[in-house]
Amino acid sequence: MITEQQITDVIYSVIDQMNELRDQNLIDKGLQTPLIGQRSQLDSVDLVNLLLGVEEQLEDEFDISFVVANEKALSLKNSPFRTVKTLTDYLTDSINQ
Repeated sequence: MITEQQITDVIYSVIDQMNELRDQNLIDKGLQTPLIGQRSQLDSVDLVNLLLGVEEQLEDEFDISFVVANEKALSLKNSPFRTVKTLTDYLTDSINQ
């Protein structure tokens, strides 16, 4: 079983990697950091890169092959991509089923 904290650490690690490539407009690391919407510091390419990075790190660290932006995630009434916290909750629940 993978804990919520382990998932959060994976997301933060990917954010750190993305921030290393940026000169400005660094992405905040926090559970309430918006990933989509007007308040988000990510554009659509950044969001895709974040999700792909999370997938890669889950596979590297936990040997889990999981597509984050899958049909289930995209069909939910409330998007799991709203904030770091909602993404963490979604991943924790989905992976541990």
